[in-house]
Amino acid sequence: MTADPLIFYHLAIALGIGLLIGVERGWQHRAAPDGQRVAGVRTYGLLGLLGGCSALLAEQLGAMVVGLMFIGVAGALTAIYSANLRESHGEDVSITSLVAGLLVFVFGLMATGGMQEAAVAAGVVTMALLTYKPQLHRWVHALEESEVRAGTQLLLISAVILPILPHQGYGPWQALNPYELWWMVVLIATISFVGYFALKLGGARKGALLTGLLGGLVSSTALTLNFSRLAHQKQALAPLLATGILLACGTMLPRILLVASVLNPSMFASLWLPLTLMAVLTYVPALVYWFVMRHQQGADPQVMLQNPLELRTAILFGGLLAVIMLLGKAFQDWVGAAGVLLLAAASGVADVDAITLSLARMSLNGNGLALPTAVFGIVLATAVNSLVKAGIVLSIGGWEIGWRVGMPLLLAAVMGISVAWYQWLATG
Repeated sequence: MTADPLIFYHLAIALGIGLLIGVERGWQHRAAPDGQRVAGVRTYGLLGLLGGCSALLAEQLGAMVVGLMFIGVAGALTAIYSANLRESHGEDVSITSLVAGLLVFVFGLMATGGMQEAAVAAGVVTMALLTYKPQLHRWVHALEESEVRAGTQLLLISAVILPILPHQGYGPWQALNPYELWWMVVLIATISFVGYFALKLGGARKGALLTGLLGGLVSSTALTLNFSRLAHQKQALAPLLATGILLACGTMLPRILLVASVLNPSMFASLWLPLTLMAVLTYVPALVYWFVMRHQQGADPQVMLQNPLELRTAILFGGLLAVIMLLGKAFQDWVGAAGVLLLAAASGVADVDAITLSLARMSLNGNGLALPTAVFGIVLATAVNSLVKAGIVLSIGGWEIGWRVGMPLLLAAVMGISVAWYQWLATG
């Protein structure tokens, strides 16, 4: 009988995966004597080949072969691990190499069992995890208790709570969909969580430029308040702090575009122009201030990082979102488009995300709100929010920083509303 050439190809993949991980393990333990390692390059390669051959034998002798071979491999590796542990006189010996050996055997099974691509991908990911052990340990050690708790809460609200929520409308006008409400809470929480760690890793060492860009992902309002207080204390830093505030306010705009487009992709075509124009009118003065002040001496402004995800905050946001969605349906039913726009302007005073998510959902798949009205409402809320931030800067930071921030935000708000208003009338 002539053997299928593909068999040798699949066995080569199994052997290659073992050798790949074996090289990494051998390099990590290159200083250890030969007898004090769980396995070396050749052993890992042979484990992969053993897994591949076991899968081939299972086709002829039954699946029991695979189970027995796995038990034998696990027993042998455990015995070697135990012997090394005794020779180390009680010192801790990592179990990572033992687990890696078992994985290599499984990858070998996959390589000759019709899952070659998955086996190779999993092997490469395994090698990457083993290679970046020092970096992973540094990241873990750098985590604070509040950050671990926040990450756990994010997983809880996304992977545990979200799937069990009913996906249907409740209440007046069937406006409240628990699944969609919580999904939008998870979306905003995830963006803030990622922005928090981006700001923490980048730090304020690189100045207001990086701090403003990343701070806009976490909370442009919080950054505006913090920088305004610093400007009140140190007037000489006003141009530099104005740069950070404008960059944070500018970063809020593409974030809004992203959130709205993820929930309702049809909004992108109408929403990108006014928000992009507002972003440009906000970014350009910030960059001008930056280039003028780039040689100024002094400490970089510091941003007080807060926990990006508290469960109570997420629940409050969900409650606010539910109220706005309910009011949006009520205003739309009672007053029409004018009521929705009035609600958008009022909501923009405190928060943009909630009204953005509400209007995006209300205009999705013909849910009752016309798309141009939803787009204009989002731009209106964003403009109002920008003007509120300008007022915060002027009242807290003083005139020195107030005019630097207020003029660009005022211009951006006027231009954004003008473009959105024209689009609304043109499609009305």
